[in-house]
Amino acid sequence: MARAAAASLPAPSKQAGDENFPVASWLLARDKRNAVMAFYRFARQADDIADSPDLDRGHKIAQLDNFERGLGGLSGAPVALALHGALGGNSRLLAHASALLQAFRRDCLCDHCHSWADLMAYCACSAAPVGRFLLDLHGEDESLHPQADSLCDALQVLNHLQDCGDDYTRLGRVYLPADWMAAVGMAPAHLAACGGGAPLRHVMDLMLDRVDMLLDQADNLPSRLKDRRLAMETAIIIQIGRRLAALLRNRDPLTGRVALSPLAYGAACLGGVWQGLWTRA
Repeated sequence: MARAAAASLPAPSKQAGDENFPVASWLLARDKRNAVMAFYRFARQADDIADSPDLDRGHKIAQLDNFERGLGGLSGAPVALALHGALGGNSRLLAHASALLQAFRRDCLCDHCHSWADLMAYCACSAAPVGRFLLDLHGEDESLHPQADSLCDALQVLNHLQDCGDDYTRLGRVYLPADWMAAVGMAPAHLAACGGGAPLRHVMDLMLDRVDMLLDQADNLPSRLKDRRLAMETAIIIQIGRRLAALLRNRDPLTGRVALSPLAYGAACLGGVWQGLWTRA
């Protein structure tokens, strides 16, 4: 069963339009959108391998190693070879895709985060490479990497909070800091309940406090970007992140998925475009 699954990957679990945040939106130049979509397809398929219930740990690692080989452009996973071609073999950009594979390998080997610092170390591979890829693709200054890291880390944590119940029941993974959970007497099995109650609320609020700080650190990133299109998309993402963080302050992700309504999402997009244009002006 595992070998058959490894030989023929299922359809991606998500499409770009299913994500919380815009992926290769029309705001970006067409040539940049093509590269971003190739990067997204690479990350999505690699993530699906790490999350597959049909592959054992060894086969998952072997498949991810095949993705790594594909980044070299000679042989390996087709989606990795496609990314190599889309990026013209640019080693600097391809290094960000390679960094993502470190996070997916960790997911195969470890099912929890010891602390907030441990979660941030995970985000350094699972989230930060995405922002750095976008900056480098657009020729932005390397000095902006730390702010992009803060933004991407915040988005990753918000995603973990949204999916904390599903991550545990489907994959046995817990991205909430284990030490904070233990401090309020919260066991991982608590995430399989129909509601989180006070213990989960306390841990979530601690995490959201830090998400707010990360978003604050990224707040003026749009005004520092040279590329106006990227600045507007970044402003939109910050707006969506803030709205989603506020929503999670008042909702329990164990009772149902917490997500922005289409109206709230649209308002965040309009506000982000306006903010991006105004700060650039």
